Amino acid sequence: MTENAQQQPSAPSTELPTQYAPADVEGPLYERWVDKGYFAADAKSDKPAYTIVIPPPNVTGSLHLGHAFQHTLMDALTRRKRMQGYESLWLPGMDHAGIATQNKVEQQLAEEGKSRHDLGREEFVDRVWQWKEEYGGKILGQMRRLGDGVDWDRERFTMDEGLSKAVQTIFKKLYDDELIYRAERIINWCPRCLTAISDIEVEYQEDDGELVSIKYGEGDETLVVATTRAETMLGDTAVAVHPDDERYKHLVGKRIKLPLTDRAIPVVADSHVDPEFGTGAVKVTPAHDPNDFAIGQRHGLESITVMDERAVITAHGPFQGLDRFEARSAIVAALRSQGRIVAEKRPYVHSVGHCSRCKTTIEPRLSMQWWVKVGPLAKAAGDAVRDGRVRIHPEDMSKRYFDWVDNMHDWCISRQLWWGHRIPVWYGPEGEVVCVGPDEEPPGGEGWKQDTDVLDTWFSSGLWPFSTLGWPEQTEDLRKFYPTDVLLTGHDIIFFWVARMMMFGLYAMDGEVPFRTIALTGLVRDERGKKMSKSFGNVVDPLDWMDKYGSDAVRFTLARGANPGTDVPIGEEWVQASRNFANKIWNATRFALMNGATVDGPLPAPEKLSATDRWILSRLNETVAQVDAFYEDYQFAKLSDALFHFAWDEVFDWYVELSKTTFQAGGEAAEVSQRVLGEVLDVTLKLLHPIVPFVTDTLWTTLTGGESVVVAEWPQDSGFRDDAAEREIETLQSVITEVRRFRADQGLQPGQRVPARLSLDGTALAPHEAAIRQLLRLQPEGDAFTATATLPVAGAEVALDLSGTIDVAAERKRLAKDLAAAEKEKAQATAKLGNEAFLAKAPDNVVDKIRTRLTKAEEDITRIQSQLDRLPQQ
Repeated sequence: MTENAQQQPSAPSTELPTQYAPADVEGPLYERWVDKGYFAADAKSDKPAYTIVIPPPNVTGSLHLGHAFQHTLMDALTRRKRMQGYESLWLPGMDHAGIATQNKVEQQLAEEGKSRHDLGREEFVDRVWQWKEEYGGKILGQMRRLGDGVDWDRERFTMDEGLSKAVQTIFKKLYDDELIYRAERIINWCPRCLTAISDIEVEYQEDDGELVSIKYGEGDETLVVATTRAETMLGDTAVAVHPDDERYKHLVGKRIKLPLTDRAIPVVADSHVDPEFGTGAVKVTPAHDPNDFAIGQRHGLESITVMDERAVITAHGPFQGLDRFEARSAIVAALRSQGRIVAEKRPYVHSVGHCSRCKTTIEPRLSMQWWVKVGPLAKAAGDAVRDGRVRIHPEDMSKRYFDWVDNMHDWCISRQLWWGHRIPVWYGPEGEVVCVGPDEEPPGGEGWKQDTDVLDTWFSSGLWPFSTLGWPEQTEDLRKFYPTDVLLTGHDIIFFWVARMMMFGLYAMDGEVPFRTIALTGLVRDERGKKMSKSFGNVVDPLDWMDKYGSDAVRFTLARGANPGTDVPIGEEWVQASRNFANKIWNATRFALMNGATVDGPLPAPEKLSATDRWILSRLNETVAQVDAFYEDYQFAKLSDALFHFAWDEVFDWYVELSKTTFQAGGEAAEVSQRVLGEVLDVTLKLLHPIVPFVTDTLWTTLTGGESVVVAEWPQDSGFRDDAAEREIETLQSVITEVRRFRADQGLQPGQRVPARLSLDGTALAPHEAAIRQLLRLQPEGDAFTATATLPVAGAEVALDLSGTIDVAAERKRLAKDLAAAEKEKAQATAKLGNEAFLAKAPDNVVDKIRTRLTKAEEDITRIQSQLDRLPQQ
């Protein structure tokens, strides 16, 4: 009574090992899936397409929990769609990671006593390719461990021939459309990596620095400026004040002496200056600060560079050759000796930018770089979301996206590296500039040189959704699988990657969006919600957990925490619990097989089904509907919880247990329940498969004899519901639960048998007497039966004879002692809450704790008194 199509099965097996051993199953099973071609997508297929391109991990990287988290969710989406009949493509690949990869190889060379300059550019790039072949791509093998169902035949790399052609093509197109240009501007410079980096690759943190106030000028024509970077004063070319600031109007237009130099600099009026901040006067260093650069542009100021690429002072004088931080101290000391220091504050905590890769303090630097004019591209990217062509999920994340694309600055795309896509621009001996497309020959002749910079890694990865499918060629893959269906990625790279793919996709593909949905996830944190960091000592290698508990356990734990857009705490205890769930699935299926569960033949008609059978099929269809709805809304945590509770609570703990008496009795009813149990397990394993693929495929093929659940048909909700059966079984569950609670309260062991009389006549529970007795360990009443406790539950009555099963006197004494303790606790809490003086002084959290203690004491008194009342009278 689910729409659950079957493959042509071979003979199912009833044999399963007593225990599930993930290490013995996962590796060989994954290779079987790959060898069978289950993950290979066919561009010629007439099935509807479903496409996800993997966010390309760095070639230098290894699998971390963040990867495992997102890969689990992407794998679940594509596995389900494949089972639903879609031509599903999950396309893998890696990013060449310009800075990180070049650093790796330069470290190797340093160990050999060499630098890249000793090799020269061409030989160094060859060396990087050798490193990539030998060490890169470690993460691809780890993806197999996790069970990633990607199409390995379509694996791409951002530096491979096809993607390099795509990069050159779009650079040329942007250049010809005047959306790429070269200009001298302030950029973020890393003195360690020796390259420009983009704004979003700068990490800001609160650092202890210093704030020094310095007197500029002489005599009556002086003013005071404050700075945290005293070394940059050597490049000052003005002091700026607000045009309306009366304190300085007499100085505007005049020139004042710059300390420690033989230069005089002008005082300019600029509305950028905040007259309320500090002294209202700011030093202007156009070559070393972006705001100062803008002031310099408005006032035609000279830009003087006073540091080289390693942040060493180049200005002539006593500070030349000093590192910027050494120069800072030396300059402040020199100013102090001249009496020009007005104030010093240390430590002065302020926000300082650091390179996201090497953590070096960023140095703003005037430099000639290549830029993308993002205005029209960013507008198109914003419009595509606003008009509904692209949906951001969860919707409240849209604001972050708009905040970025609506306020985007031009993007610096050149990097001073050798590893990467070299900028396809040649310079001639007479100042000529020629941009060369992929099918064009670069200019020849003496004096022509190619630009030495490479493109930002994010430039090539911004083309990923369409370049990986063959663009700029009009390939079968591009026609079949573009646009992609969903981009699933962390909310932290909306700026790095998502917005850039939107801009380039819409531009290159003539307004066609790169993906229809952007599903944003949170970040994985430790069990206390703390960011994972090597410095905190809380980083977890997911491979360690896979070795210990199996890949399914790691996957299920991650999926169960995946609420859209929110961070995911994870701890080892949760992975252990997921391992227990996998074991529960295994053991329940093994029990079912041993008791004849089958998928052979159609399901019996409803009139031939017991209430228990109709209940579980009704619940099964409801679960199918819930899971489908949650998938469509990217609610992985909710669908995982729904599957967990249905499988563990309803199937394994209730249906299997309730069916045991039926199986033991045999006959037609047992045959019906065997078929129903087979159906329920068949569908449940299919529903679980996208999240926990290994254990489910092993069990499903054993149960059904089918080829593989990977290519089985996804179940559909048939619409079958039986509210009456659901109410009947809920009543049965309430009776069993209440009696179990009473048994536990009386200190009875779970397996201890107790004589009981069940009064079920005239209730819906009458057909379930055998199951009730079996589950509650209740034996028939004998001639000497004496009801010492009677439990009225759900219109029925359960009378128990506890004589001889417990020491009533000892139990009464124990409960009396517990009651006295609870009453004492209540009295103490009541007294404190009635003390006005105490309430006036005590913190709110203390008062709340006492109120909680009072509530618990009252609940304990009620519970214990009820237990005493139920004890047999002596």
